[in-house]
Amino acid sequence: MPTCVKVAQIAELPSGEGKLVEIDQKRIALFNVGGKYYAVDDVCPHRGAPLSEGELNGEAVVCPWHGAIFELATGEVRRFPAAAGVGTYEVRLEGGEIAIVV
Repeated sequence: MPTCVKVAQIAELPSGEGKLVEIDQKRIALFNVGGKYYAVDDVCPHRGAPLSEGELNGEAVVCPWHGAIFELATGEVRRFPAAAGVGTYEVRLEGGEIAIVV
């Protein structure tokens, strides 16, 4: 059964920024794109780079090591060298806090 876990305050994550959060030893990259929040697996499937440190490109994140691009809404890979996408998670806003469903 999915669990909703509070991971940050809304004020902690300005628009255009990303943040690493950990839930049960799982690394998740959390992003704010103009007030819309996304959560994806933090580890790039190509070489393990931390996607939470990547730059936003619209509603996508660019891997900081080798430039692969992932759609934040779906986790799909848009540009190589990654050959596979990343997992995504539902994000909920609750009373000034950000929660992720895992």
